[in-house]
Amino acid sequence: MSVITISRGSYSRGKEVAEKVASELGYECISRDILLEASEEFNIPEIRLVRALHDAPSVLERYTHGRERYVSYIRKALLQHIRKDNVVYHGLAGHYFLPDLPNVLKIRIISDIDERVKEEVRRENISEEKARYILKKDDDERRKWGLRLYGIDTWDSKLYDMVIHIKSLSVEDAADLICGTVRKPNFQTTPESEKVLDDALLAAKVHAAIVKVSPESIVTADDGVVNIGDPEASMKNEIKKIAENIEGVKKVIVNAHRKTGDHSAVNPFHNI
Repeated sequence: MSVITISRGSYSRGKEVAEKVASELGYECISRDILLEASEEFNIPEIRLVRALHDAPSVLERYTHGRERYVSYIRKALLQHIRKDNVVYHGLAGHYFLPDLPNVLKIRIISDIDERVKEEVRRENISEEKARYILKKDDDERRKWGLRLYGIDTWDSKLYDMVIHIKSLSVEDAADLICGTVRKPNFQTTPESEKVLDDALLAAKVHAAIVKVSPESIVTADDGVVNIGDPEASMKNEIKKIAENIEGVKKVIVNAHRKTGDHSAVNPFHNI
């Protein structure tokens, strides 16, 4: 039992690979579902959530913290969903939201730009020149998003357990490789991995609850004990009160120091 995230560019056939893997393993295959769940829970238009994950941050957003709120909501929705296990997620930013979590197999699917252009031309009935421009812009925006908000390059192979090039390898070949890998013992769910995920989910719930009043806080959790670091000094009492009302929270510690090196830590926006 495990979780698979698949990062992909437009028309790289990553969606087909994800669906094939899910079908072979009997897993749930999700993508846009997470945005819809976050949109409904927090009453945020889906298009805003899409832009928060896709468009490069603007100077204005660096001061209004709107993006932090939306990303916090999406991360909570994703962690809440994968807690059920047996999931293939091929939506945006899965490799950012689930870093270093055990029993999560992270895959990157890439494809030749010429093949992607042909598919864009076929599906959208546009010129080759326009298709190439759209795909390049889309790739650049996604890359800028990761670099600006996380200081991480989406194209960095170290983010993934496996990078698969769809060319010599077919969709079926890629699916076979992924299915074979995810069945290995180190990707199976254990009591230890369940605890790590539970802690990460609780931290995400608390961060989503306080993000409006303290968008730059770092939140970690360990067996119900929640640490909130680097909050606005004037907001400490309000932050603590909000956090204490979250189901599963046993104790709240608010301090002025960031706590790092924890799988459950929520708020990677220190690069903004």
